[in-house]
Amino acid sequence: MKLEQPIWPRFLPTRTVLMLARLGPVGEKLPAPGTWGSVAGLLYYTVFFLDRLGLTGTLVLSAIGSYLAVAICGEAEFRLAKKDPGEVILDEFVAMPLCFLGWPSLVGPLGPLPPWAVLLAGFGLFRFFDILKPLGINKLQDLPAGWGIVVDDLAAALAACATLHLGVWLWRMH
Repeated sequence: MKLEQPIWPRFLPTRTVLMLARLGPVGEKLPAPGTWGSVAGLLYYTVFFLDRLGLTGTLVLSAIGSYLAVAICGEAEFRLAKKDPGEVILDEFVAMPLCFLGWPSLVGPLGPLPPWAVLLAGFGLFRFFDILKPLGINKLQDLPAGWGIVVDDLAAALAACATLHLGVWLWRMH
């Protein structure tokens, strides 16, 4: 199977593509745009996902958001004529909810941490994995167009999620 850039964003005005890819002025105007995109994604998670959608709902909404991000981010990359431009932060935004898959087991009655601490730890772990790109995450950037922009962030979010769950498991074993 060959991954191809979706073609439908080609028909959108450049202003719309860049506004979506940058999350409005956030990616263009603020320093450290990836961090701010992650903060926006964390807020998105807490408002729309937290204790509301469950695992299936989170995965479905994340899959839809990821596909849209692949299309928009890839088109923004083309229009800006830059490889994975830092100002394009929709990828961080859509990846953040995946950091918290299995939320109830992280903060439930047996969970060792209060919700705010789990959110903060997930955010920090996501930024760690997104910036350093260990465990082969950096190779995912070689995927074509929007796929390379988004999939490495999805992998960073899943690595953060696994690390959170490992930390909770180790805490319980203590």
